Amino acid sequence: MAARVLRPLPRLKPFNRLQVILRHLKMSKQTDSTAEVLLEKRGGAGIITLNRPKVLNALTFSMIQQIYPQIKTWEQDPETFLIIIKGTGGKAFCAGGDIRAIADAGKVGDRLAHDFFREEYILNNAIGTCKKPYVALIDGITMGGGVGLSVHGHFRVATEKTLFAMPETAIGLFPDVGGGYFLPRLSGKIGYYLALTGFRLKGRDVLKAGIATHFVESEKLPALEKDLIALKSPSTENIADLLNSYHVKSKVDQEKEFVLDEHMEKINSLFSANSMEEIVKKLKQDGSPFALKQLETINKMSPTSLKMTLRQLREGASMSLQDVFTMEYRLSQACMRGHDFYEGVRAVLIDKDQSPRWKPAALEEVSDEFLDDCFKPLGNNDLKL
Repeated sequence: MAARVLRPLPRLKPFNRLQVILRHLKMSKQTDSTAEVLLEKRGGAGIITLNRPKVLNALTFSMIQQIYPQIKTWEQDPETFLIIIKGTGGKAFCAGGDIRAIADAGKVGDRLAHDFFREEYILNNAIGTCKKPYVALIDGITMGGGVGLSVHGHFRVATEKTLFAMPETAIGLFPDVGGGYFLPRLSGKIGYYLALTGFRLKGRDVLKAGIATHFVESEKLPALEKDLIALKSPSTENIADLLNSYHVKSKVDQEKEFVLDEHMEKINSLFSANSMEEIVKKLKQDGSPFALKQLETINKMSPTSLKMTLRQLREGASMSLQDVFTMEYRLSQACMRGHDFYEGVRAVLIDKDQSPRWKPAALEEVSDEFLDDCFKPLGNNDLKL
């Protein structure tokens, strides 16, 4: 028996040994097609490819940990002139963060429930402050965490396949990843409407709402990427010119009216109230089919999330991006301490009965004192940017 245990291990073939060494050097992660995220340099461009197509490129903690240092490295590299981020699989850019993993962690008090949000917001801030032009090709589903990977960058290219939403109030969360910054800055009260109802914008409407900067047909993206890579020492203006040249040639849905145009007047008046109770009252008083539809949607959402979100956007409207992330980190931890996030994940992602039992169940029961507590500084545990 002992002799068998001591038998020498088979010698590694030279090729295998090289692979082991490469893996130790972490070089293989960049081109390994099974990796969750691919990081490569082509021409003057650093390219980030989200590579979990089976789960709509949902963002994991390990992906965040790989993307952040790479962006920081490219930012310092004189030979890198722009950063491109895209998703694989044709269905999604990124459908959001790995919410289920966070819920599992939060339930048992695992560190991931702190670390995920902290590192994700640090990455979002790095994108928002990146010194190199950052081009997000948001082809397909772009929600939650996927919005955080794109919306704060210089350029966001939507296609006819783009589907944008911030659906967090339906799972007992709030539109984080800097939603408190970009949503209240959209025209009129569109941002408040999108945040509270989770309304989905499609295709060119993502551009018309002010979330995307350009619109290019999906089938033209490979050519656009190739042209971006081929640019010689480009300035931000050169990149903008190239994106514009593709944008003006894109005719899909050009004549179509913005989906919210006919409702803008109502959105601006109904969603301008100072409290959720007031918004609900206004919707009831209005009584139009549009208002009643919004009321029906809002009634399904977590009352705690709705109140948290309205305050997040109202306060975020006058804050810097960094202060918004600090505020949102506090809110994320309030959600981890609470009930509704776990119940929302259960109802929407686990049991899929779509019947969450929110606690408290009514807006009136979510007190101002409770909300104040959610927004309170966390002392040494506050997010530091």
